[in-house]
Amino acid sequence: MADVEIRTFTADDADAVLSVILPIQREEFGIDITVDAQPDLRVIPDFYQSGKGQFWVAVKDGAIVGTVGLKDIGNNQAALRKMFVAATVRGREHGVAARLLDRLFAHARDAGLTDIFLGTTDKFVAAHRFYEKNGFTEIAKSALPRSFPLMAVDSKFYRYKVG
Repeated sequence: MADVEIRTFTADDADAVLSVILPIQREEFGIDITVDAQPDLRVIPDFYQSGKGQFWVAVKDGAIVGTVGLKDIGNNQAALRKMFVAATVRGREHGVAARLLDRLFAHARDAGLTDIFLGTTDKFVAAHRFYEKNGFTEIAKSALPRSFPLMAVDSKFYRYKVG
């Protein structure tokens, strides 16, 4: 675990972030999605790293192996987006997802956020277990704040109370 660094995204990370996210979406889970359908990935500093938001990467041996974004949606609330971990470093023994989430939670507390919402697809069953194990509770789509940025593939929704 000590050989993985969690740090904030920089502009130089843009291509490497795409090289982690797109294969997981397309090849592992068979979601027919392109980078053009995810314009936030082209403007990470503007989309995520503004207001109380942020975007982090996990780095192992100089390569980005994980990502997570926090989008400020106003009213001291945020949306967790783009949490992806490369298959080679998944699982409790590596702790990459847990460390990314810990960094996000610490930032949320420091920024004074009260709630974190997320949307995911039914296909990410392991992710559902991970979120639930880490304090997220499933909510109905109708319980999302109006400002939540819905994605077309989202079909399952969660909320985390910061505090």
